[in-house]
Amino acid sequence: MFGKKKENKLHNHIDSLIGSNTHIVGDINFSGGLRVDGCISGNVIATEDEHSTIVLSEQGTIEGKIDVTNVVINGTVTGPIYASGYIELQAKARVFGDVHYGSMEIQLGASVDGKLIHQNKLPTEKLVTFIPAATD
Repeated sequence: MFGKKKENKLHNHIDSLIGSNTHIVGDINFSGGLRVDGCISGNVIATEDEHSTIVLSEQGTIEGKIDVTNVVINGTVTGPIYASGYIELQAKARVFGDVHYGSMEIQLGASVDGKLIHQNKLPTEKLVTFIPAATD
């Protein structure tokens, strides 16, 4: 009751809102946080922001690719999702496309009609360099 509040993994900072009576045709590029209650027919791509987050509400729909660090879905997505951080599929989420993710949470009731593809965050560089011993 008086202890620390549980830290929310969502960054709680929404910079832009697409309202429920809004239909956008075309790609959207953004940084920070974006909440979608309306409909987007186009790709949704975050700029080079490691804390970018999109929240798609229950009434929201996106027809196109989503490429955002953190993704929370409770609506319908038709297209691939690339979430290098985490993706949360809430109970009313409907995804028709492949999901590429760093970490994932799926609630009972969510559905994905596509592949779930885990993205490893290991560096592509060599982890160990072999140096031969000097000979006398």
